[in-house]
Amino acid sequence: MASSPVISVFILFLCTTSSFSLPFIVLHGIGDQCSNKGMTQFTQELSNMSKSQGFCIEIGDGAWDSWFMPLLEQLFAIRWNFSVKKMKELSNGYNIVGLSQGNLIGRGVVEFCDGGPQVNNLVSLGGPHAGTASVPLCGSGIFCKIADALIKSEIYTDYIQEHLAPSGYLKLPNDMDAYLQHCRFLPKLNNEVPEERNSTYKERFSSLKTLVLIMFEQDTVVIPKETAWFGYYPDGQFTPVLAPQQTKLYIEDWIGLKTLDKAGRVRYINVTGNHLGISENDIKKHVVPYLKDEDVTIDNEVPQALAALQGYTSNYTWPTSIKSYFSDLLGLPDIY
Repeated sequence: MASSPVISVFILFLCTTSSFSLPFIVLHGIGDQCSNKGMTQFTQELSNMSKSQGFCIEIGDGAWDSWFMPLLEQLFAIRWNFSVKKMKELSNGYNIVGLSQGNLIGRGVVEFCDGGPQVNNLVSLGGPHAGTASVPLCGSGIFCKIADALIKSEIYTDYIQEHLAPSGYLKLPNDMDAYLQHCRFLPKLNNEVPEERNSTYKERFSSLKTLVLIMFEQDTVVIPKETAWFGYYPDGQFTPVLAPQQTKLYIEDWIGLKTLDKAGRVRYINVTGNHLGISENDIKKHVVPYLKDEDVTIDNEVPQALAALQGYTSNYTWPTSIKSYFSDLLGLPDIY
């Protein structure tokens, strides 16, 4: 979710016994875009490792829209502009690799989009599946100045919900009524509103072959870190953190997580590192196998790392008209 994700990607020499694997798509996190060097190489290295065809899928204008386009609109941008229905490479099914916020878009594709090809495996790295009780960590760039100004207002107002993507999954345990009534994305995605629960969402989500939930032990971006496993705080308080199996979402099986888990199709994985900081061995062990055909065998030979990608950032230059608009709107004369 951070604007400068840290992803260590290494080239592995893998031996396989299969000649065919489903393709996969990568959905990036907030503040990122597919044209960034890090995302390009991450997608390519996953493809090299798994011997599967991979595609990084852009959402609107990339980094800008990842911050300021509401999540439902981001989902529709994928559905209609990219449209998995139109990509012949995905027609026989595909896998999804989600990075942070991108996991919510990936789940939206699974739950909300009908008539498309089947999603086989969903591999989630640091996804805020149960929400986050804090806004994403930011810095001093244009995104952060605008986001920080917006966040100073009430997070569940119509204006914030329409102009700040993370507001769609910011879940404050001490303001649950406002969250359920006015938060526009996560309550729908998680089937949290009793009178609006949709059994089709549960049916589609529980149709996944495997759900891989990777939590980062030192994560300070999604709060609590256990949200990556669907763990969260009880309603009304910030302690303790409930395990996923202790939440109402799981117990009452609102989206089919319990169904998947009882069928042995959920992998709860804990890795060392901060948000999206994943090692060579963990990529090989916990990501790559789910992008391969199920009969694939993996050789243990791992040569010296050829590349490590650290802290890449966007080089996009924002048009003066856009900067001026938000400067005037939010009273930020130093936005440049």
